[in-house]
Amino acid sequence: MPDAIELLKTRRSMKPREMTGPGPSAAELETILTIGARVPDHGKLAPWRFIVFEGDARSRAGDVIAKVFARKNPGAPAADIEVEKKRLTDAPLVIGVVSFTKPHPKVPPWEQELSAGASAMNIVTAATALGYGACWLTGWFAFDRDVLDGLGLKPDEKLAGLIHIGTPTKPSEDRPRPALSDIVTRF
Repeated sequence: MPDAIELLKTRRSMKPREMTGPGPSAAELETILTIGARVPDHGKLAPWRFIVFEGDARSRAGDVIAKVFARKNPGAPAADIEVEKKRLTDAPLVIGVVSFTKPHPKVPPWEQELSAGASAMNIVTAATALGYGACWLTGWFAFDRDVLDGLGLKPDEKLAGLIHIGTPTKPSEDRPRPALSDIVTRF
């Protein structure tokens, strides 16, 4: 396992199309989800939950996405519908991070949504620490109510993201990062 600071300094996203099996074992998945639930959570509200898509569930979710896409784009070519159908099939594991807010006098919705984002980032970091490639993605379907309903989200729930996890097929390329002088000010 890499040194924690070095891991955080060098972590990068891996494109799902550059992942293959195997994915995490059952024990590794439990570790990843446990770490995903260990985030700042003012008020102990747990304003997030996880949906695990592995095996055939990835294709079933793709069927939901493709059906909604086809219904909303009646003139779409079959090839485009096929692309939508395969949205979750590149990586062997996809974890949906579902965000919702609860009324609370001291914890505004924004803070609860940030907790869900922290959960998604912890999942990415945990998967990377275990040696897997990981990528936090959304896409049009992550914001489409019909798709969310089809994936089993409740009306008051949102999809913070889909974390694709698998074995890298090649080294991940880094991208330019902002210079600290461009993003840091002192008060």
